[in-house]
Amino acid sequence: MEYPISAIASVLNAPIRGDGNPDAIINQLLIDSRKLISPESSLFFAIRGDRHDGHRFLADLYEKGVRNFVVSSLPPDLTRFADAALLLVDDTLQALQKLAAWHRSHFQVPVIAITGSNGKTIVKEWLYQLLREDKNMVRSPKSFNSQVGVPISVWLMKEEHELGIFEAGISMPGEMKYLEPIIAPTLGLITNIGQAHDENFEDLRQKVSEKLLLFKNAEALIFCRDYLLIQDELTTSEAFEKLKFFTWSRKTRADLQVGKVTKSIADTEIQAVYKNAFIKIKIPFTDEASIENAIHCWATLLFLGYENEVISTRMLFLSPVAMRLELKEGINNCSIINDSYNSDLGSLSIALDFLNQQKQHPRRTLILSDILQSGKSEENLYAEVAELLLRKGINRLIGIGEAISRQSGQFRIECSFYPGTSEFLRQYNHSFFRDETILLKGARSFGFEDISKVVQQKAHETVMEVNLSAIVNNLNYYRSKLQPTVRLMAMVKAFSYGSGSFEIANVLQFHRVDYLAVAYADEGIELRKAGITLPIMVMNPEEQSYDSMIQYNLEPEIFSFRVLNLFDEAVRRNKIMLENDRRLQIHLKLDTGMHRLGFEEKDLNELVVRIRNNKNLQICSVFSHLAGSDEAEHDGFTKHQLDLFKRMSAALTAHFDYPILRHILNSAGISRFPAGAFEMVRLGIGLYGIGADEEEQTRLQQVSTLKTTISQIRQVAKGESIGYSRKAYATENMLIATVPIGYADGLSRRLSNGKGKMHVHGKPAPIVGNVCMDMCMIDITHILANEGDEVLVFSQEYPISRIAKDLGTIPYEVLTNVSRRVKRVYFQE
Repeated sequence: MEYPISAIASVLNAPIRGDGNPDAIINQLLIDSRKLISPESSLFFAIRGDRHDGHRFLADLYEKGVRNFVVSSLPPDLTRFADAALLLVDDTLQALQKLAAWHRSHFQVPVIAITGSNGKTIVKEWLYQLLREDKNMVRSPKSFNSQVGVPISVWLMKEEHELGIFEAGISMPGEMKYLEPIIAPTLGLITNIGQAHDENFEDLRQKVSEKLLLFKNAEALIFCRDYLLIQDELTTSEAFEKLKFFTWSRKTRADLQVGKVTKSIADTEIQAVYKNAFIKIKIPFTDEASIENAIHCWATLLFLGYENEVISTRMLFLSPVAMRLELKEGINNCSIINDSYNSDLGSLSIALDFLNQQKQHPRRTLILSDILQSGKSEENLYAEVAELLLRKGINRLIGIGEAISRQSGQFRIECSFYPGTSEFLRQYNHSFFRDETILLKGARSFGFEDISKVVQQKAHETVMEVNLSAIVNNLNYYRSKLQPTVRLMAMVKAFSYGSGSFEIANVLQFHRVDYLAVAYADEGIELRKAGITLPIMVMNPEEQSYDSMIQYNLEPEIFSFRVLNLFDEAVRRNKIMLENDRRLQIHLKLDTGMHRLGFEEKDLNELVVRIRNNKNLQICSVFSHLAGSDEAEHDGFTKHQLDLFKRMSAALTAHFDYPILRHILNSAGISRFPAGAFEMVRLGIGLYGIGADEEEQTRLQQVSTLKTTISQIRQVAKGESIGYSRKAYATENMLIATVPIGYADGLSRRLSNGKGKMHVHGKPAPIVGNVCMDMCMIDITHILANEGDEVLVFSQEYPISRIAKDLGTIPYEVLTNVSRRVKRVYFQE
């Protein structure tokens, strides 16, 4: 639906400032300036948070054509927004929620709301799969279940929709009361109650009470009676006296009484009693979480009146829900983004945003299948898709499917079309793609995994998965500890601590860190060639790289008079390359006790004179290194370093009439010595999920998972030797698995002979014998496993900190030792 801005202003009780058009039609809500699609029909909400303020981006959005804004404070110079409409409110987040609730009030269709600690998104997507043959539905995109995600989701409701399915999540008390009137559910479903966000609630009972507020005005609620806190709250609280319950249980009497659950290799049969009749379903999954999620869906369809014969047929075709976008290395210097499990407009827009984060290739290609069950006419649907691709800057479209092929005339970019995946693969050759980023976006029935196989670089069986969402989580955790004015430099040296190069830098640039730091110039040059425009400090500048550093606008660390002289000579040589006589930025390193690199206090007077008299250089920052900020026993020395740095930096900066940034805190320092933040901090190992202590570790997410597969399984008789130098002997008849990872991949030989272990199906498998160059052997005598099964080297079960402890080293070494021949696979949840 569309609304004039004047009507929206009336709903929000917001005076309109500026001379914008009161009849301007709004159909899109925008909270992230980076995800603008249609400027003329967008309304931007300038939301303030602990570490962000949407008001900072008003001018930029105005330049891009946006003319309608909701703000809580007016920009200083209103004349810059002459033809804009600025709706002034007290709280922009509350205004967004109020508008979404008003929009929801226009619809009388049934709405299912889902909450719980786990499984919300899976249950929502499976309900969509099970019901889409019968209903034109609107649902939350991906996991949009937050205070801003819910109103954005509900805004998608349109007149043609017959059913809404929305998920809602909370992280602290008091949040659900804002989400309930936005969703206004007629039918509720609570999946379970678990440990997520426990730190913000008094106990699990309080968490249950808060979550159940979502259903206080609903007509009915579906839940599992086996979660006793949920059952108790619903049956004892007066708030739910009029709420109709539909229950299921594996332990006690319920509307759907689940009985025998039989697992086979690839599927699970679930038997139950419903209305005194024996019924059953089969699902193509065997894990416990999927079984519980499927029963939630089963109960929902039974409540809605579906015959079990229909339900059981549809359950057989449930498909996995792609909870993440994967970024992999492709053929011919391409990058491949794989999102080939579903295809709808909402998820397409999200995937295109991720595509646009990638700056390593200027050319962007989309391989798109028919979009199924959209509820729109074919012509209108692909007109909308064509407009979206144009606005998102897609260079080429490869359309696969009969419907998109029929609408080929709608697309105004380079494009080609094929009736099906098999036809595309028959005509495909190796030269189709080169130096571009390719997004695979297809409905599961089109089998785009076959396309993925031919365009993806053939990989070593050992891979390291890098969770880009975890990077963002960790970044935001440390940002929450800083004052809003403090800048943040992210360390991406040493191949981003083994995690990758431009892939990590792209995420950090998209999430607006202020600076990047690399160890050597070639790392910075690689980032520049991949489209990274952030300022980059080079911490170990080498003389032979100075000319290239100037060419690629990289900023050196200057730690001695020798380095200062050499870099100045390089600047003079390259003076003709510099525009408008601009001065090159440098970063001065001070030695406050690390005694590795840096100027000492006695050097400061000469240093000031030398730089004040130099017309080619300008100090960007002054910094130092803490020697022991992560260990309490060195806190006295750390405070001494902070005091010395404050004195030395003040003595230096006082002689210059321009601002100079100061930074000394590393990851541990940010947490343990917040008073020493100065104007900037450097975030390193914490960004990659390694905390300063056990409490902080619970707040961070591990970024990397190193995994491999079983190449061969053999029986070794008692007394036989295993591996090089016969260092291990079978103490019993053993089952030994060989896995393709060795010391050339970064698996230390110090883990040989039982010192280290891997995990197979969640169980520890000790390393047997010496680690070889390209492989090693593990003991799976007491583990049921097959050749080809996954083996985890480090993961959540066996974290990097644990493997470092087994090695007698630090997590830095474990991460940076993973060889670059181990392929990295990046994903965003």
